[in-house]
Amino acid sequence: MFGYRVPAPDEAMLISGGRRGLGGAPFRVVTGHGKFVLPVFRKVRFLTLSMCESEVTETCVTRQGIALHVRAVIAFKVGNDDESIINAGQRFLSDQEQMSVLTGRIFAGHLRAIIGSMTVEEIVTERQKLAAEVLDTSKTEMAKIGLIVDSLQIQSIDDGDVGYIDAMSAPHKAAIQRQAQIAQAQATQASVEAEQVAARNQAEYARQTAIVKAEYSAEVDRAQAQAAQAGPLAQAHAQQEVLAAQTELAQRQAQLRQQQLVAEVVKPAEAEAERVRILAAAEAQRMKIQAEAAASYDRVALDRMLIDQLPQIVKEAAGGLAGANVNVLNGADGLGELAAGLVSQGLTILDSVRQNLNGNDQAADGDRSGKSAADRLLQLPTGKPRKSDDGPVDVD
Repeated sequence: MFGYRVPAPDEAMLISGGRRGLGGAPFRVVTGHGKFVLPVFRKVRFLTLSMCESEVTETCVTRQGIALHVRAVIAFKVGNDDESIINAGQRFLSDQEQMSVLTGRIFAGHLRAIIGSMTVEEIVTERQKLAAEVLDTSKTEMAKIGLIVDSLQIQSIDDGDVGYIDAMSAPHKAAIQRQAQIAQAQATQASVEAEQVAARNQAEYARQTAIVKAEYSAEVDRAQAQAAQAGPLAQAHAQQEVLAAQTELAQRQAQLRQQQLVAEVVKPAEAEAERVRILAAAEAQRMKIQAEAAASYDRVALDRMLIDQLPQIVKEAAGGLAGANVNVLNGADGLGELAAGLVSQGLTILDSVRQNLNGNDQAADGDRSGKSAADRLLQLPTGKPRKSDDGPVDVD
C-alpha cells in the first residue's frame, strides 16, 4: 500500500517527523512489523542490526618494556533494545561504516592499557584472560554508543626481532625436544624390541613348522612303508595260512590213507595170517590124529574116513571166514577174539574126534541113540559166517 513501510528482520525502521520517540528521541523506532507513513510529512530511515566485524592490529608495550604486535578481531552489533537503537542511530545513522572504525579504536586503546599491565609470559599463556579483561573494560563505552560485543579473539602476539618469546619458549622447546627424543628413543627401543620379539616368534614359528613338517613327513613315510609292506605281509600271511591248510589237509589225507591201508592191507593180511595159522594147526592135528589112528587098528573104517575129512572140514570153516565181510569192531582185541573163536572151533572138532576114538562103548551108546560119530561131526559148526540183520557180519 502507498505509504506503508516494513523494515527487514535485521533492520530497525526510524520514523522522524511528527511526534517524538521514546525518551524524547527525534524519531520513533519500529522493528518486526510495518507502519503507515505519511508521505512528505514523515521521513523513514533504516539502521542495520546485523553482525559487524572490526579488526585491530596494535603494537603494545608490556610491563617488562617489551613491544608486542597484537592482532585481534571483534564481533559486534547494535543492541536489540530501543535505547541501544536510539543511541546508535543518533551516532551512526548517516555513516554506519563508522561503527567498525570507532569500535576498533576503542578496543585498541583498552588493549594497550591492559597489555601494559601484564608480562609477556602472562599474555602468551593467558590469552583468554586478556580478552576477558578487554571486554569488561570496553563494555561501558560500547553501551553508550548502542553497541554490544559478541566476541573478542586474540589472533596473534609477536615480539618482532626481539626474540623474547622464542627465548621464553626455549626451555620448553628443549624440554619438549628432550621429551620428544626420549619418546623417540623409547619408541625406537620398543620398535627394536618388537622387531626382536617378532623375529623370535617368527623363528619359533618356523622351528615349530619345521618340526610339524618333519613329524608329518615321518608319519607319511611310516604310513607309506606300512602300506608298501602291507601287500607282502598280507600275501605272506595268506601263503602261510594256505600252507597250514595244505599241511593239515595232507595230515588228514595221510591219516585217512593210513586208515585205508589198515583196512585194505593190514587187516586182511592179519586175517589171512590167522587163517593160515589155523589151517596149519589143523593140518598138524590131522597128522597127529592119523598117527594115532595108525596105531589103533580097531578103529572102524567110518571113523578113519571122518579123520581124513577133518582137514577139509576145517578148511571149509576157514574158507568161509576168508570169504566173509568181517568187521573188527574193537581193533586188535577183536581180531584176537576172532582167531580164538576159530581155534576153539577146531579144538572142539578135535575133541569130538578124540572122544569117538577113545572107546567103542561110547560108539555103541551112539548107535543105541541112533547117532553115529559121523552124525555128531556133521552137527559141529562149519565156521561159515552168517550175516546179521544190522549189516556187519559176525562169526558164530
